Amino acid sequence: MKRVYFVLFVLFAAGCSTNKAVDVKESIVQKNEIAVEAEEIVYISQNSEDYTNAIVKNDFNATKEEFESLYFKAWNMNDANSTRDKVQWAFNVYKAGNSYGENLQPLKQDFFEEMKINSNFAQYSTLNKKAITLKDVDLRVFPTNRPLLLNPNKAGEGFPFDYLQNSAIAANKPIFATHYSKDKQWVHVFGSYAYGWIQADELVFLQNAQTELWRNARQLFIIKDGTPIYSTNGDFLFKSTIGTIFALIDEDDADFTVLAVAAYKNHEPLFVKAKIPKDIASEGALEFNPENVSNVINELLKSNYGWGGMYGQRDCSSTIKDMFAPFGVWLPRNSYQQSNIGTVVSLEELSDEEKIVAIKANAIPFKTLLYKKGHIVLYAGAVNNEIIIFQNVWGVKTKKDGVEGRFVIGKTIFSKLNLGENLSDYDENASILKNLKSMNTIN
Repeated sequence: MKRVYFVLFVLFAAGCSTNKAVDVKESIVQKNEIAVEAEEIVYISQNSEDYTNAIVKNDFNATKEEFESLYFKAWNMNDANSTRDKVQWAFNVYKAGNSYGENLQPLKQDFFEEMKINSNFAQYSTLNKKAITLKDVDLRVFPTNRPLLLNPNKAGEGFPFDYLQNSAIAANKPIFATHYSKDKQWVHVFGSYAYGWIQADELVFLQNAQTELWRNARQLFIIKDGTPIYSTNGDFLFKSTIGTIFALIDEDDADFTVLAVAAYKNHEPLFVKAKIPKDIASEGALEFNPENVSNVINELLKSNYGWGGMYGQRDCSSTIKDMFAPFGVWLPRNSYQQSNIGTVVSLEELSDEEKIVAIKANAIPFKTLLYKKGHIVLYAGAVNNEIIIFQNVWGVKTKKDGVEGRFVIGKTIFSKLNLGENLSDYDENASILKNLKSMNTIN
C-alpha cells in the first residue's frame, strides 16, 4: 500500500507548539489536509493517447486575426483612465480582520495602509506605455511579493491560495504599463487577460513601430514548456511556455529563428535573435487532431497545481486556456468566463443521472468544458461508459464528524467525475458531478 503523508498541525496559542506526526516524510502546513499520492484516488490511465483517439479531426471557427487581436490586446491600449476604480477592488475586499500573512497571523491595518500608499493611484494612467515582459512574471494584486491568505485553519484556505496572486504572464508577452508605485520598485500593468503589479526590472518599454513590427510578422506558436531559449550568441533568455507566440524571422532544418526582447538600460529593449527548436514550436496554429492534442496534453500533465500560475505552474483555468492556445483558440483567464464561451448548455436543474445523459449526448471530446463554481474541466470522452475529464486540481473535499478537509492531489490529471469516491471520508455533496452548473462546447 502506498504511503499516505499526513499533515503537521501547527497550533497557535499563548505559546507556539508543534504536534509530532507518526511516519511523516513530507508535510504540508495546512490544517485538515492530507497529501496523498495521486494514484491512490485517481486509479485510471494517465496516458493521453487512451482518450485522444476519440477526437474527430475538426478545426475551430476561430480565425488567426481573432486570436492575434486578443493576444496583443494590451498593445491596443492608449490609456487606462476608465479602469481607475476597477483596479482598486482588492482594497474593498481584503482588510485587517479577514486576511493572514506568511506567518499565518492576521495582517494588521498598517499593512493595508502601506499598500494603499505605495500603490500610488493618484498617478494612475500617467505612464501609459506599451511594454513587454522580460521573463515569466507574477501579476500581483498589491505591489508586494508577500502573500495574503484567508483563514489558514480552514481546509481549502491558507497555502497555496495567495489571494494577491492574480495571474502569471510568460516571458516576452505584450503588456501595457499604467504607472509606477510610489517607491518605483513596481509597475502596474495590463496583460492580455489580467492586470496587476510586476517589478520594474521585469519589463521594457516599446515604441509603436516596434509593437507593429512584432504583431505583423509571421507568428510562431510555442507548444512545449520548459525548454531553455537562447540568443544566437548563446545567452540564456528564458524558458518556453505553451501559448506564447513570437515573430518568426527565419528557419533551418533544426530551428526557427525568432525575434526576442532582452533588457538593455533605462527600460529600453534590446532586440535579439533567438533559436527555437522545431520540436517545441509550430508556424501558425496547430491542426486539431489526436496527435497534436496528445502532444499538448502530455506537456500539461507535467504541471503541478499553481494557484494563479504561482511557482511556474498552473491552476484549473490556466490549464484549459493553455490547452487551446496552440490551436489558435483564445480563452479568457478565469473559469467563469471560460464557461460562457461557445455553445452553452445549463445543467443546474438536472439530477446527477440526467447530467450524465446530457453530457454523453452533447459533449465533444476535448472541445467541451464542464463548469462548477470556481472550477473548470475538459471533457475527454466516455470510456467503459464512464465520463473522463482532464483537469488541474488542488484536491478532493472530505468531511469527517462534520469537519471539512482535503485530500490533496495538486497536479494535472485525467480522472472520472466522481474523483475520490473511494476515500472513506469522501464528501459526496462536494462532488464535481453534483455541483456542475453548465457545459459549453468551443466552436
